Amino acid sequence: MQGLIQRVNEAKVVVDGKVVGEIGHGILLLLGVEKGDDQQKADKLLHKVSGYRIFSDSEGKMNLSLKDIGGNLLVVSQFTLAADTKKGMRPSFSSAAVPALGEELYEYFVSQAKQSLTTVQTGQFGADMKVHLVNDGPVTFRLEV
Repeated sequence: MQGLIQRVNEAKVVVDGKVVGEIGHGILLLLGVEKGDDQQKADKLLHKVSGYRIFSDSEGKMNLSLKDIGGNLLVVSQFTLAADTKKGMRPSFSSAAVPALGEELYEYFVSQAKQSLTTVQTGQFGADMKVHLVNDGPVTFRLEV
């Protein structure tokens, strides 16, 4: 399981012209589920996402986490993170989880996040989403578990 986190001033997801998830200051998480992933990996990734110190303290150093600042989290399913891009000119998705497992672990991740964080919004699993964001920094990290 992996996630691409982006520190944002704001972000939103639009599906069919309607906003389905929107946050202010916090993290936009693009979540990729791979074959062999399970709830334990989801829990580890959530721990990392919520505790990763990417927000500035009073001295301007990245010492604060999403939990520390009481920030928002927007979770967007992103199966293309599981792509193998090492060979050729077309990505292979052979390591991506089947949609049923991907959705199950995405929903599990979101439910766990809602138990431990103040504000959690989501995209719509499997939909054609338009993701809008104002990246703060820019600050972007790829997290794997």
